[in-house]
Amino acid sequence: MQNFVNRLWYGKPNIGMQLLVWLLLPLSGLFYLVSRFRRLLFKLGIKKAHTLPVPVIVVGNITVGGSGKTPTVIYLIEMLRRHGYLPGVISRGYGVDFSGTREVLPGMSPTEVGDEPAMIVARTQVPMVIGRNRVEAAKALIASRDVNVIISDDGLQHYALNRDIELLVLDGERRFGNAYLLPSGPLREGIWRQKEVDFTLVNGESCRENEFLMQLEPGHWQRVQGSQTDELNSFSIDAESVAIAGIGNPQRFFNTLKQMDIHVDKQHAFDDHQAFLLEDIIAIAGEHQVLMTEKDAVKCREFAKQNWWYLPVDAKIDSRFEQQLIAQLQP
Repeated sequence: MQNFVNRLWYGKPNIGMQLLVWLLLPLSGLFYLVSRFRRLLFKLGIKKAHTLPVPVIVVGNITVGGSGKTPTVIYLIEMLRRHGYLPGVISRGYGVDFSGTREVLPGMSPTEVGDEPAMIVARTQVPMVIGRNRVEAAKALIASRDVNVIISDDGLQHYALNRDIELLVLDGERRFGNAYLLPSGPLREGIWRQKEVDFTLVNGESCRENEFLMQLEPGHWQRVQGSQTDELNSFSIDAESVAIAGIGNPQRFFNTLKQMDIHVDKQHAFDDHQAFLLEDIIAIAGEHQVLMTEKDAVKCREFAKQNWWYLPVDAKIDSRFEQQLIAQLQP
């Protein structure tokens, strides 16, 4: 399903798919009216927006699908710490059924907190709280942990929470797709929204005026079963390998492997946030070496085999971005 939607929104649709886009335009018009009305309610003060006692940085996008928000959040955590800040993170906890708020602790399962929160905390040990209501999640975080700046993982459209800095993360290859609003296209808000944010980060391709280029640099292969860095005599670049990816843009991971000159015999794209079972991966890979993303690895650790590996990536951003963000954050 995700593959079909990606082709509909981001690819070059055939006549039948283009007809489907046009047929969905009335629903996109309805989506526009509802979203604009909701935004107007906050602008007029009819719906209340809450201001927190610490600065809030929102990392989000206006398109559906992966753009690189999670590596950006990890970059911000590490960058803020270098400047003496005590960051905390809030997130919705996508795909987890619970009420209220929940603190994310190292070692918690993605089924408890979501795959991205589990990955962020496993990598950084940052204080983090999830909850559908981001205001309540932020209040719970401030009450329980010593933080002086909050990063909201996603939530650009969560206007109940006032923010000091907005970061828009764009997939440089796909950008805004066909530029239609949902469901005809991938947009949660119109392209005009980019002009309102403080910073736009473009993941992986050349950026335009008033945008900052972000590159995701691959690290060392790590075994899914543990956190130890791969010893060169353990990971085989020549072994028969199957690459899997359950992220917003699986092709980005497959392209990275190609750029690293890693041959894969088969590649398989799963839906974003898909919960993995051992039999799902065995059915595709058999006993072959399996290569995956860090986000997928957190969902496979309990049943991973010895020859399953994941590739961590780190965001690298123009130093001017760091200088400008810190300057804006300071009172």
